[in-house]
Amino acid sequence: MPRIPYFDPADAVGPRAKKAYEKLPPLNLFRMLGHSGELLDGFTKLGGQLLNYGKLEPVLREIAIIRVGVLSKASYEITQHERIGKRVGMSDALIAAVHEGPDAAAFDDLQRLVMRFTDDVVLNVRASDATFEPLRARVSYHQLHELVMVIGYYMTVSRILETFDVELEDQPYEMTVDAGRNR
Repeated sequence: MPRIPYFDPADAVGPRAKKAYEKLPPLNLFRMLGHSGELLDGFTKLGGQLLNYGKLEPVLREIAIIRVGVLSKASYEITQHERIGKRVGMSDALIAAVHEGPDAAAFDDLQRLVMRFTDDVVLNVRASDATFEPLRARVSYHQLHELVMVIGYYMTVSRILETFDVELEDQPYEMTVDAGRNR
């Protein structure tokens, strides 16, 4: 049970919040975020940008997001993004590896670097040279920035979900996420 009641989208005040709610799927996360008023618009736009218009390969993005959820103990986030991960090509073995940790056998070299980098940023804020430099050598500066933004954004989402005890929906909602790469 959530710690505060879910927001009723019919009560949205302000043109940006009303417009944002018209486009959002009926997820409990968004129903909770309605309490943030006009902030809802910018927050969800950033999430949409990261999910649909980034240059980071979608499987790498989902590895980072699911790992943030695992490290944050955010079951809602883990469940939603494991579904998305499967839609962008993640196998059950790869998803299980995200729970296991960076040394899991299922990862290729780049995926392992993303896992180590994600763990470092979540746990230590500043990535060490030991995790930063190998990843910097393999991805563009844009992708490196994007990965930090993905990690930070989903750390925030996980904290909202856990702080307010947002419940998983009774019926899964299949979010539309661009599975393409290098957009």
